[in-house]
Amino acid sequence: MRPTFVRFLFLTAALTTGMGFAGAQELGIKARKPVFGGACKVCPWGAMADIVKDAMRPYGYDVQVCYNCSGADAPRIVADAKIPPPIEELYQRAPFLRNQAPPPPQARVEFGATGSQFLWDAYQGTGAYSREKPRKNLRLIAEIQSPTYLIVGVKTELGITDLSQIKQKRWPVRVLTSVGTQAMDVLAYYGLTRQSIESAGGHIGAGMAAAERQNFDVAIGEGTLANAPEFNMWYEISQRFDLTYLQLPEELLAKLAQSGEMERVNIPDGLLRGIEHPIPSVAHSGVAIYGRTDTPDDFAYTVARALDEHQDFFQWSLLNFSYNIRNVWKAYDLPLHPGAARYYRERAYMK
Repeated sequence: MRPTFVRFLFLTAALTTGMGFAGAQELGIKARKPVFGGACKVCPWGAMADIVKDAMRPYGYDVQVCYNCSGADAPRIVADAKIPPPIEELYQRAPFLRNQAPPPPQARVEFGATGSQFLWDAYQGTGAYSREKPRKNLRLIAEIQSPTYLIVGVKTELGITDLSQIKQKRWPVRVLTSVGTQAMDVLAYYGLTRQSIESAGGHIGAGMAAAERQNFDVAIGEGTLANAPEFNMWYEISQRFDLTYLQLPEELLAKLAQSGEMERVNIPDGLLRGIEHPIPSVAHSGVAIYGRTDTPDDFAYTVARALDEHQDFFQWSLLNFSYNIRNVWKAYDLPLHPGAARYYRERAYMK
């Protein structure tokens, strides 16, 4: 091969590599096009991503949203500054989200949204992250309120008044579960496991699957009145079926509040069709906007400011979001990013 031609090949390769590198550099905080890890557009963290995108626009940022940086992987992706996963993985798990989750930007994710409890677990290395090192580089920027209540509903026609009846009578019940691990914790309190339910001829299914929602006896899980994939189990079945809502024992509620780091609250009267009085329960409340220790202070400050100055965006979302100046800066004992802390101190939201 001639030396001149060899030099040409090396030059071409170098230019191609350089162009690819330059393309990657077009995204990021410095380019004012930071990548935000969210979830599908009609999912809570995806809806929050769109709010952040709109709120940051007046400050000169064009936020790029990853609509499949979701689930338990959300804090992992941000903490480890990962490139978004292939969108095909999401489509395989949930093909119904194809139109709600476009392909993600191919650049490292700078910040994101997730459930506060997931962020806290990832920071500590507990819960879903118990086999992983604590991700101590995670930093809270803003805590936005979004309550989800632990609800237990049974088809009224079955006459179930207490979940203990299922084990006592070995009923072959079909149990529908929604987000969170609380459903299995509730069943365990009554001495029920997946194996015992299935051995009695029953079944445990996921509420996100439309087919499962057609045939069930008992539904357990977190919910709110929102037609998001995580919660449309309650949105749909409460309208299609007559349900009796059960109040869990005080001992169990206390245990769930402690182990699940949930708040003791009442499910509001009228939240779902068939709820005709407040029901003592537990709930999570909080979607965390977060970054890392290497997130520039000025950027975190701007995110905190943008969300505060555009609080009206929360009220028009399909999710029940609200901004509370008394706790926007606090989620469990997560460290607050110093840039965000500077903003909240300036506004006297925190001292």
